[in-house]
Amino acid sequence: MANSPQSKKRARQMVRRTSVNKARRSRIRTFLRSVEEAIASGDKEKASAALQAAQPELMRGVSKGIVHKNTASRKMSRLAARVKAIA
Repeated sequence: MANSPQSKKRARQMVRRTSVNKARRSRIRTFLRSVEEAIASGDKEKASAALQAAQPELMRGVSKGIVHKNTASRKMSRLAARVKAIA
């Protein structure tokens, strides 16, 4: 349990930051899911549009510290390859 005033403040801030980070992570996952669904449907145009929309969202997660840079790059690379492979 937090005892000092500073640790109590940090505990309050942590609760706030956790909710913000959770919302951001959820938003990123939603964008990635839309790309996955477009790939599954086989619509290349729709998939590439979803990928274009997901890319800045994922990189915003990197800048905010939600996702590691290499993780985001790996996800983008694999999704781009899958979109490109659609006949």
